[in-house]
Amino acid sequence: MRWSIFLLLLGLAAGVQAQSASGRLLVHCGTVIDPGVSPEPMSERTIIVRGERIEAVQPGFVTPQEGDQVVDLRRAYCLPGLIDMHTHLSMESRKGGYLDRFQMSPALQALRASVYARRTLMAGFTTVRDVGGNEGIDLALRDAINQGWIVGPRMFVAGKSLAIMGGHADPTNGFREDILGIPTEAEGVVDGVASARRGARLAIKRGADVIKITATGGVLSIARDGSSPQFFEDEIRAIVEVARDFGLKVAAHAHGDEGMQRAIRAGVASIEHGTFMSDQTMQMMKEYGVYLVPTITAGRSVADSAKIPGYYVPVVAEKARRIGPVIQETFARAYRAGVPIAFGTDAGVFRHGRNALEFVYMVEAGMPPIEAIKAATYNAADLLGQLDNLGTLEPGKWADVIAVERNPLEDISALQEVSFVMKAGVIYKQNGQPVPQPVR
Repeated sequence: MRWSIFLLLLGLAAGVQAQSASGRLLVHCGTVIDPGVSPEPMSERTIIVRGERIEAVQPGFVTPQEGDQVVDLRRAYCLPGLIDMHTHLSMESRKGGYLDRFQMSPALQALRASVYARRTLMAGFTTVRDVGGNEGIDLALRDAINQGWIVGPRMFVAGKSLAIMGGHADPTNGFREDILGIPTEAEGVVDGVASARRGARLAIKRGADVIKITATGGVLSIARDGSSPQFFEDEIRAIVEVARDFGLKVAAHAHGDEGMQRAIRAGVASIEHGTFMSDQTMQMMKEYGVYLVPTITAGRSVADSAKIPGYYVPVVAEKARRIGPVIQETFARAYRAGVPIAFGTDAGVFRHGRNALEFVYMVEAGMPPIEAIKAATYNAADLLGQLDNLGTLEPGKWADVIAVERNPLEDISALQEVSFVMKAGVIYKQNGQPVPQPVR
């Protein structure tokens, strides 16, 4: 695959708007909800933006000076740009989707992913962590967005997830060995400590911002097991050590309890899903400072899809019916136990752009709206290691601002109706409509 040609195609698709004013951009907010700064909403604030960064946040509505631009959100509720810590922008689940990798070229999949990226940004998610893609699509999508060739959220990506042979994320599962062969580190499949190190280093060489491992079985892989441990602890520790040498963190997909405990002891930064988490594991997560990224929406979505005849192959449908409905209840227990929680949805397992539905399920499970918002702003930025740039509306941080017309602290579903989106000082959505972006 010649990625230069692929990126050129993306460049022709869309571009981004440069901030046109030479002076400041004043965002007049009727109410600011920024739980990383204040546990209470703040009325009548002006967010002063210069270039890509926030210059100041001041009480009242600052009077514009000559050359300033003003955005009037005095009737709206402003928040930091939302962060989804578990997405898969290079795919979207659908009936028969398992054949896409054989029937669609990587270039076509990538162009489709650009649509998913735009959808995600328009939903108010200015940053995502993308934890598993194929064919290098997520890496190229990140770079194309950063270059300003297409519109999408800021992406921190894993590239290919690391798996064991026959485990969740082994891309050869369910297919003839004489066609796909025996997978190696090149396909993200590792075996033993030395192989684990090599796999992690290869992921970093390819451009990963985070390392993703599948510490247990999973739902959507064509494999019978959905929750048993799939790495030995020394293998996970080897991956964590390599990641730390390069200043990266490790995220561990895990449904089963034993796999979670191995991953926590080995030093991962987050547990993704956490379905069958025990009270002992919750205590370990608190002690080790490990975040839970719950993905309730994915659990409910796969359980619903499993009811549709033929949507999944039988082995996947059985796991979806058994595992999917449990995640929300586990999340509720983890929140009550004080486990650190960062917002994540597993978008791609369901339709992109519906990420904010996760807030509804979190609140439904007992988390107060202000805490759910904090999980998608301050906590997510902390897990990313990006608190200097993201997570709050404070001077020096990227000017990522969204707004909704209804108070999300009274009705969290308001976050599904984002009317304004700014990322790094550029307005992408205003008055509920996308802002046309000139081709760069």
